[in-house]
Amino acid sequence: MEGSPIPVLTVPTAPFEDQRPTGGGGLRRPTGLFEGQRNYLPNFIQSVLSSIDLRDRQGCTMVVGSDGRYFSRTATEIVVQMAAANGIGRLIIGQNGILSTPAVSCIIRKIKAAGGIILTASHCPGGPGGEFGVKFNVANGGPAPDVVSDKIYQISKTIEEYAICPDLRIDLSRLGRQEFDLENKFKPFRVEIVDPVDIYLNLLRTIFDFNAIKSLLTGPGQLKIRIDAMHGVMGPYVRKVLCDELGAPANSAINCVPLEDFGGQHPDPNLTYATTLLEAMKGGEYGFGAAFDADGDRYMILGQNGFFVSPSDSLAIIAANLSCIPYFRQTGVRGFGRSMPTSTALDRVAKSMKIPVYETPAGWRFFSNLMDSGRCSLCGEESFGTGSDHLREKDGLWAVLVWLSIIAARKQSVEEIVRDHWAKYGRHYYCRFDYEGLEPKATYYIMRDLEALVTDKSFIGQQFAVGSHIYSVAKTDSFEYVDPVDGTVTKKQ
Repeated sequence: MEGSPIPVLTVPTAPFEDQRPTGGGGLRRPTGLFEGQRNYLPNFIQSVLSSIDLRDRQGCTMVVGSDGRYFSRTATEIVVQMAAANGIGRLIIGQNGILSTPAVSCIIRKIKAAGGIILTASHCPGGPGGEFGVKFNVANGGPAPDVVSDKIYQISKTIEEYAICPDLRIDLSRLGRQEFDLENKFKPFRVEIVDPVDIYLNLLRTIFDFNAIKSLLTGPGQLKIRIDAMHGVMGPYVRKVLCDELGAPANSAINCVPLEDFGGQHPDPNLTYATTLLEAMKGGEYGFGAAFDADGDRYMILGQNGFFVSPSDSLAIIAANLSCIPYFRQTGVRGFGRSMPTSTALDRVAKSMKIPVYETPAGWRFFSNLMDSGRCSLCGEESFGTGSDHLREKDGLWAVLVWLSIIAARKQSVEEIVRDHWAKYGRHYYCRFDYEGLEPKATYYIMRDLEALVTDKSFIGQQFAVGSHIYSVAKTDSFEYVDPVDGTVTKKQ
C-alpha cells in the first residue's frame, strides 16, 4: 500500500432488460455486448454482489477465475474494482486470471468463501466475435440456485448505480498477496494471486490412487494417451497433473496454451469440434484420448482407433466401477443423479447396485442440492458433464482420472470396458438436437407444438418405421421435477 487511499466511486446507471441469468446464476452474451455496451458488465456484477446480504458481504472472501477467453483480463479488473468498492475483504484469483470451474468450486469449499465469480462462456467460441459470460457460484461451491438467480435478475431490473474503485490496479501475474488502502475502509482490501492448479491437485491426491495411475502411464507397457486441452483453461492442469505428477510424456498433451480465441476453434469436447484429437486417435497409436471444454468442466473420452464413449454411457460405466476409486471405497455410494435428457443407462446400474437414482432438470444446481443433503454421490448429464460430491461442479479432469483408474484396475482397453458394460447392462441410445440462433417467436411455436404432441394421449402407441425396423412410442411426458430436499417444483422441462 502506497500513497493516499484509493477513492470509492458511485456511478449512475440504468437497467438492461436482458440480464436474466440462465440456470446457475450465469449470464452469457456476445462478447461485443459486454465490451461495447457501456455499464453492461458493471450492472450485472453489481447485481451479483448486491444479491449477497450486506452482513455476509462485508469483509468476506470470494474467489475469481476465468477460462482465459478474450475480454477476461479487462473483466477481471472490473470485478476486482467493484468487489473492493462493495465491501468484499479478500479475493482469491488464479495466476493470470486463470482458474477452471472445478478449481473455483474446490477453492470456495476449501477456504469457506462466500462464493465465486467465474468469467466463462463454457464451450462457446471466444474472441471479439465470440461469446462471453459471467457465472456466480455460491458458498457451497456450486452454481447459484434459482432463488439466487431470481434475486440477481430483480436487482438488475431496478439498478440505478454501482460502486467501483477505478484507480485500483492489480498484477495478475505475481503470486502472493497484494493489499490496497481504500477510502472509508478501516481494513485493507486484499487480493491473493494463487497457482491455479495447486489446491485442486491436493484434493485429487486424496481421491485417487496416483501410484496406480502413474504405473499405467509409465514403464514398458505404458498406456499411450492423447489429451487435448483445446487451448482453454485446462492446459496448465493437464501438464501439471497428467504429465508432471503422473508421468505421462510431455507430448501426450496438445493445445495446452490458453488462447483468447481458443485458436479460432470451438472449445467443445465432442466429435464435431475435437477433430484434431479424433484424427490422432483413429491412427491407433494411442489407447486413450480425452478433450476438455474451455472452462474444464466437460470432457470427452475416446478409445483406440477413435472408439467414442457417449457421455451417458461414460456416466453409467463410472457408476458401475466406483469401487476402483479409493474415495468411494471410503465414503460409500449414497445415490446417483442424472439430468432428464441423459439416457437411462445409469438407472440400470443403480438398480443392480440397489442404489437410488434421481432424475433432475438440466443444471448442476439440482445435483448440488442432492449432494448437500447427502442423497447423491455421483451425477452427470448428456452434455459431457460428470462429477461427484467431492465438489459441487462437473469436473472434466476428475472424470478422466476415474477412467484411467478403471483401466488400471481392470487391465482392459476403453472399448473392452464399454462392450463388457453393454453385454451386462444392455445398450441405451438417446438423441439430442441443438437449435441455435432461433428467433424467440419461432422458439415459442416450436415448444408449444412439441408439448401439444407429447402430451396428447393418442401419441402413445404410435408406430414409426426406420428402415426395416418398427418402433412404438411407449411413454412421453413434459418433465416436471419436485426437489426432494426443499420441495421446489420445476415445470415445463
